[in-house]
Amino acid sequence: MDRSPDVDAFLAELPDDLRTALEGLRGAIAAAAPDAVETIAYSVPAFKYRGRPLVSFSAGRNGKGPCAFYVQSPGLMDAHRDELKRYDTGKGTIHFTPTEPLPAELVTSLVQARVAETDQARTQARATQTRGARDG
Repeated sequence: MDRSPDVDAFLAELPDDLRTALEGLRGAIAAAAPDAVETIAYSVPAFKYRGRPLVSFSAGRNGKGPCAFYVQSPGLMDAHRDELKRYDTGKGTIHFTPTEPLPAELVTSLVQARVAETDQARTQARATQTRGARDG
């Protein structure tokens, strides 16, 4: 995976503790989804997979904690509820602190599940297009 200079610039502006925590998250995401493309989306570092949003992350407002990992899938958040119960979560977001970063195993599990979810949606969309073309 190519590192985005825009993401590098985003991270360079953060205090050391936040930058270190988010660099760890960035590395875990990249390792779990080597075909993903790193970019900036909605003003935060993000990964796209097959042209679709995969996950993103950020630091709190004005570079102050907590950090956030945007899984972007309420369904996956629900499916991993037990693994996430020690974290402050939202519909598709996990908040964490630089002193307690997300374990790489958890990030890997969530990112790989998002990749599978994206692949499944793509397969379903193609099947629907094929049926429509055949029936039309």
